[in-house]
Amino acid sequence: MSAVFTPQPGAPALRPLLSNALSGRPLLVGGAGACDTRRFVAQARSAAAVLPESGWVVNLCEDRHHFLVGLCAAMLRGQTTLLPPSRAPAVIAEVLARHPGSYCLVDAEHCPAPPRAHRLRIDPDAVGDGLVPEIPDSQCVVLGFTSGSTGQPRGHAKTWGAFAGSNAGNRALVEALLAEAGHAGGRPSIVATVPSQHMYGMETTVLLPLLGDCHVHAGRPFFPVDVQAALASVPAPRILVTTPVHLRALVASGLVFPPVAGLVSATAPLPEDLARAAEAVFQAPLQELFGSTETCVIAHRRTAREAAWTLQPGVELTPQPDGSLVRAPWLPEPVLLQDLVERLDGGRFVLRGRQADQLEIAGKRASLADLTRRVLAIDGVHDAVVFQTGEAGAAGVGRVAALVVAPGLDEAAVLEALRACIDPVFLPRPLRLVARLPRNETGKLPRAALLRALDADD
Repeated sequence: MSAVFTPQPGAPALRPLLSNALSGRPLLVGGAGACDTRRFVAQARSAAAVLPESGWVVNLCEDRHHFLVGLCAAMLRGQTTLLPPSRAPAVIAEVLARHPGSYCLVDAEHCPAPPRAHRLRIDPDAVGDGLVPEIPDSQCVVLGFTSGSTGQPRGHAKTWGAFAGSNAGNRALVEALLAEAGHAGGRPSIVATVPSQHMYGMETTVLLPLLGDCHVHAGRPFFPVDVQAALASVPAPRILVTTPVHLRALVASGLVFPPVAGLVSATAPLPEDLARAAEAVFQAPLQELFGSTETCVIAHRRTAREAAWTLQPGVELTPQPDGSLVRAPWLPEPVLLQDLVERLDGGRFVLRGRQADQLEIAGKRASLADLTRRVLAIDGVHDAVVFQTGEAGAAGVGRVAALVVAPGLDEAAVLEALRACIDPVFLPRPLRLVARLPRNETGKLPRAALLRALDADD
């Protein structure tokens, strides 16, 4: 980072908008999205000057370069960027309604057009004044919403100082990956299959480039051949940021990928066998991240080799009867997560499920995560999820249901295989075969989407 800023007594603590802003280092790399830090600062200042007057902005920019410019422009204007759990029109409309005066920032023609849309225009030849913008540590720059996997999405405020604190641990993890690959001290290029609008994407594709001195690919490759091309278009050392859903497709593709220094995965549990397969294909270590919208990343593990998670520096995790209490230097107060954990020595812990996943029927106990794992273990099952519908059955608990992707199998065959490995009281009914699970952009399964998919097959 550039020179350390020492605030005067009584003055708010300030932090540069991005590290090494005057160095002219590449910020965005790969194809038409290439942009260095000097030009980026000038583009953000130029965009900020013509933003609507408001305190809230929903950044819907698809291009990562445009998203970054829009986010930083809003920060320079003192506006807070809202990160809805989905970019579906109904979700966007709900968030706008809950934040009067908010507007949508777009970089292309949206169909249907979102309400109160403002088109972001970036001057490719923008020239700055040579000054490094600084943002107060106390400024709320993002309001991130939970995914809705367990109910109504809730907003969580993130200040610029808090983001800087959580980013320090992520940057240290990247540095460890680089060192293991023989690139200690290198400046990595990040290629990501996840959108910047998700908190995982925010931490890895926005904060790491801005505050962690990394490059980032301007696009968001989706298909394996696109990931292959994106990796080839950026300089080494490379870090691939992705999800278990994308990793499975990459491993199954049979493609040969450019060398990477490391892989990072999050948003859904990563099976150990998939982690091992990914490390074999890419010949690089894979780190799985553990975090949430509420806390940001708080732990990591080398899933191919270990079941235990290691806490990020400064993070404390305290088991509670109804979950786990998280304390971190960047959190203004402790956060209670639903995850049930068993603490180990050395700042490590093992997950024992989630409070919301626990089932008790007829005096017997199970977890939705374990039931899902057993469905996935059935030969011929490609993807699956077991969940509660919320409807009270004869036993007074919500019905256990399942959506299963299993070409070549029928529902009776899947149920028969399950009878051999789980108690009959936990057999999912209904169990529906579907062509695909209703995953969102990051591979998560919002509860509302699961219920719609279940109803569609009734």
